[in-house]
Amino acid sequence: MMFIKTDRIIHGIPLAMAEANQWFKVVGVNGGKNLAKRIRSMGMMIDTQVQVLQHQKGTGLVVACGETRLAVGAGMAHKILVVPA
Repeated sequence: MMFIKTDRIIHGIPLAMAEANQWFKVVGVNGGKNLAKRIRSMGMMIDTQVQVLQHQKGTGLVVACGETRLAVGAGMAHKILVVPA
């Protein structure tokens, strides 16, 4: 298990559990180096605010990250930790 930020305890919910039309702040990633790298390359850094635009139970979701819209699969969404913004 790897978190992007390790200098504090990370409390958050998985992005997959976030409700649609709500704003959240990314606080960590519960995964390996490759997943953390992939998420950073998508523009979701620590403290980035994202809005859940569309939430399909079990299949993934669409989030707004700045001016970009991202489709995030269910597996990846369960590993991205967020808190309400």
